[in-house]
Order: sequence, then structure tokens, then C-alpha cells
Amino acid sequence: MKRIILTGGGTAGHVTPNMSLIPRLEKEGWSIFYIGSYNGIEKQLIEDMNIPYYGISSGKLRRYFDVKNFTDPFRVSKGYFEAVKLIKEINPSVIFSKGGFVTVPVIMAGRRKKVPTIIHESDMTPGLANKISMPFASKVCLTFPQTLRYVSNDKGVVTGTPIREELLEGSAIKGRQFAGFHNKLPTLLVIGGSLGSRKINEVVRKTIPNILKQYQIIHICGKGNIDPSLTHLEGYTQYEYVKEELSHFLACADVVVSRAGANTISELLALKKPHILIPLSASASRGDQILNAYSFKEQGFSYVINEEHLNKTSLVQGLNDVYNNKEDYIFNMNDTKLSNGIENIIALINDLKSTV
Repeated sequence: MKRIILTGGGTAGHVTPNMSLIPRLEKEGWSIFYIGSYNGIEKQLIEDMNIPYYGISSGKLRRYFDVKNFTDPFRVSKGYFEAVKLIKEINPSVIFSKGGFVTVPVIMAGRRKKVPTIIHESDMTPGLANKISMPFASKVCLTFPQTLRYVSNDKGVVTGTPIREELLEGSAIKGRQFAGFHNKLPTLLVIGGSLGSRKINEVVRKTIPNILKQYQIIHICGKGNIDPSLTHLEGYTQYEYVKEELSHFLACADVVVSRAGANTISELLALKKPHILIPLSASASRGDQILNAYSFKEQGFSYVINEEHLNKTSLVQGLNDVYNNKEDYIFNMNDTKLSNGIENIIALINDLKSTV
């Protein structure tokens, strides 16, 4: 029997690519098991898909000083022995990891039990958890060709990022209906991430009078960020968060404004949506979104505005550039083979399984 352990957690970005693989794995007859943290975001997401879920101890691995740095290694050590026990019980053919600190003991345990292990790195530069895990992995899947320089030997494989199937099945008609739009103006979709973005929200709302002359606006602004004064503004609709509607909103969007998280930009690439990327600033992150965004810009996929340069003028200029040159952006996105990583990753999983 084909058995696979998926692991990944801590943020939605470390879970959703695994969720994208599950339907295809099930179609191919794989029995799927998931290892995550006891109470991480991944637990509810995976249990909602009726996949057997097992929690282990995990500790955060930090580059900075924190008193927990003295206790978390013991949690990681405990998680390692818990993972060894689970791997022995499940007896998988392959382990696939999307990253996050909970995955480190799982990958190390997989190496001890001689199970082929695959890591997926979405960003241009590997996160700390994946850096630690790479020596123990059989293969490392990558979104960006530039990331190959960080992977030793012949482990690196440029596969792209797996995309949720439901995002590819949206209806533009349903999207406009959900938004309550009736005229024929182009649609601008603004996505600030699951928590929204204060800066993006602020600039978009200041620029609304100019934008509404050319676009209808769907604004996903994050929890607690609804502006009541704009609730009844014609041509503008705002949401804290959307789930089922997202595929339809993406389908009806003519231009998208978004952060530059690896999963999000991979989805925009797969959907061939002309877009503006506003990466999270280096002061608020490790700089991975900036590297992601400029890689896409160099390949002709994206228009980029650095957060510190985002204002009413730069936003309008960006929208004009992207909309007026949308066919060029779409052509460049059509010319890449990395629009959806599911096929490449499934093939690699099957190849490793056949070598066991």
C-alpha cells in the first residue's frame, strides 16, 4: 500500500500547498497521514479534510536571543522521538514536508528510519527550518531556479509551487455577482494577506476616488479592518476574509494588487492574472517577499512597488502600467512552465516511492 506522511505548519503558507496535493494523492491511491504541532493552525485545516492527524512537540528555532531558546531544543528533541515512533507505526513510503519548525524533527526521524523525504521551499532563500532539514532530505523542491545555489549536491529540483485546484475553477460571473457589481468597468482585486495590510489598506482607500473612475474594487482588507464609512460606496466592496468566494473574485479580476508571499504569487502566475506586488518590507520580515517580487519582475510577470514607496501616485501609475500592458504580462506568464507544481511534485513522490 502507498502511504505518505505530509508535514508542515506554523502558518497557513506551510499548510495550503500540502492541502493542494491531497486531492491528487487520493486520486492516485495514496493513504495520507499528517504530522503537525499539537495546536497549530494546521490541525484544524487538515482535520477538516478528514486526513488522520498526529501532533508532536515542537519548538521555534530563532536567529535572535530569547529565553525560550534554552527550552525549545528539548521540545524539538521530544518531537523527534515522537516522530520516530509515528513513522514506525505508519510505515510510509515517502515523507513530504512544506516547512515550518514542526517539520524539523519529522525530517530527521525520516532519515533515521530510512524513509525517502522531500522538502518544499517556496521562497527564493530557504527558511531556517528548511536549512536545518536539508542535509537529512532526499530531494528539495524549489519554486525559483535561483534557489538551487542554496542546495547541495543534486538534491534541488525546480518544481514550482502546488496550487489549490479550486482556485483554478472560479467563475467571473459569480465573482461579480458576489461583489454586487453590475457595470462593465474592469475589476481590481486588492489582497493584503490573511491579516490584511495597514499600509495597503490606507493607500487604496485614499486613492479610491481616482481608482473608481476606471475600476470596480474588491478589497480583502483583513480581520478588523472594515471601514464602515465606505460600506455603501458604489463600485467598492470590502471583506475581512473570503474563502469559497476567492476563486470567483480572482476569476473576475482584471488586475490584482497583492503582497508577495510565495504561495500567493504562484497562484497569480498559475491564473495568469496581471498584478502589482507590494512586498512586505525588510524591517518587518527576513526580506523573502522582496526577493520573490523582484524575481517575478525580472521574468516579466509582475509590476513591483516597494512598501516604502507606496502612495497614491505610485499606485495609480502602477495600475495604469499593468492595465495598459496587461497582454505583455499575460504573454510572459504563459511562457513559463512553473505555473503549477502539482504534476512535478507528484511525479517526484512517485519516483522516490518506486526506489524504496
